Amino acid sequence: MKLQRTVVAGLAAFLLALTGCTTGSTVTEGGGDQGGGDKKSIALISKGFQHQFWQAVKQGAQEKADELGYKLTFDGPAAETEVDAQLQMFQTAIDRKPGAIGFAALDPKACIPLMDAAKQAGIPVVEFDAGCDSDVPLNISKTDSMAAGAIAADHLAELIGGTGKIAIVAHSQVNSTAVERRDGFINRMKEKYPEIQIIDTQYGDGDHLKSSDIAKSLIAANPDLKGLYGTNEGSAIGIVNAVGELNLAPGKITIVGFDSGKAQIDAIKTGVMAGAITQDPIGIGRATVESAVKAIEGQQVEKVIDTGSYWYDKTNIDDPKIAAVLYQ
Repeated sequence: MKLQRTVVAGLAAFLLALTGCTTGSTVTEGGGDQGGGDKKSIALISKGFQHQFWQAVKQGAQEKADELGYKLTFDGPAAETEVDAQLQMFQTAIDRKPGAIGFAALDPKACIPLMDAAKQAGIPVVEFDAGCDSDVPLNISKTDSMAAGAIAADHLAELIGGTGKIAIVAHSQVNSTAVERRDGFINRMKEKYPEIQIIDTQYGDGDHLKSSDIAKSLIAANPDLKGLYGTNEGSAIGIVNAVGELNLAPGKITIVGFDSGKAQIDAIKTGVMAGAITQDPIGIGRATVESAVKAIEGQQVEKVIDTGSYWYDKTNIDDPKIAAVLYQ
């Protein structure tokens, strides 16, 4: 993994050298010399496009941009494993010289050189969902993923009676939100539920097929498995598909997911999935654009904006407050 990060970081540095993106201008907090770019435009670069979550973030961002009179571009790689593609999108955004850039880091290390390049180009950067290990970004709008993971653990523990074997199908060992959702869950289980054994954590890259194969292998190797936790939409639906392919009765294995989307909502309504944690992706998009505009206009921005997380299941899925943060 260290080698992979080094290679990707090297690619970022190569892109900077190749394109000559360093302008020598400086950036001040919340503004700076835009070098002739379009100050009324904002470039957002997400972690992907394959999940409905990112489409909901885009919706919220566009709503806020329209409301404030700013132009918006929204890009992301085809899959959340394509770090090099995301870095190229970041470089392209810098070259366009927008008023501000919003970035959701796939790899917290590989993005550092491009953060430096944005600063040198005089472009303020705000973050959303997941941060880069850089002091350049002015703020981040996100879910408290450690807290959300702990909420998932509490509900799964209650559902299986506080005892038994469970496993995790996670989506990344690098992405900060994935790590926090995993660690928040594991830490809470260790602290509060000593009779629950986490037998394994495996990674399916958020891909339905990979996650399904992992879940089927875990179930086959552990016939007494009581619960499975999927750390994002793709992981959770992979588990749901695995249970269906194995013809297991709904509830035979207690499934707790993360995020929303039609497939998870349907699985909860039919009883295949017990429940899930949803975020507020529309709120994340709106908060990110609002922060970007404040940065462009030289206003102070709140360092961390927590947009919240919510447990939903059959008992509250139609509650207006929950329905407002679910997305199809």
